[in-house]
Amino acid sequence: MSISRYKNDGVTKGGEILQTGRAVMRIRAAVKDGSLVCRVAILREGERLDVIAGQVYGDGRLWWVIAAASNIGWWLQCPPGTHLRVPIDLGHVMGLL
Repeated sequence: MSISRYKNDGVTKGGEILQTGRAVMRIRAAVKDGSLVCRVAILREGERLDVIAGQVYGDGRLWWVIAAASNIGWWLQCPPGTHLRVPIDLGHVMGLL
């Protein structure tokens, strides 16, 4: 199952309009308050977030979930050694949206 970060733009959930920026903010807040459990990984030479998302979630398009949890703005500029927070429960992430 894929979760597009754009899919919910303009869609209402419980009367509230969800947008990409809000989804990212909600993920970051959940990481900060400890309610979203993540494993920590260090980006190695040649690794990319979309490849990691494909391995972890089965869908490389979910790279933005890792970027949001890791407080990364532009994923193509992640150098080796970047500390990543990879959310373990994708269902929990969907619940935040």
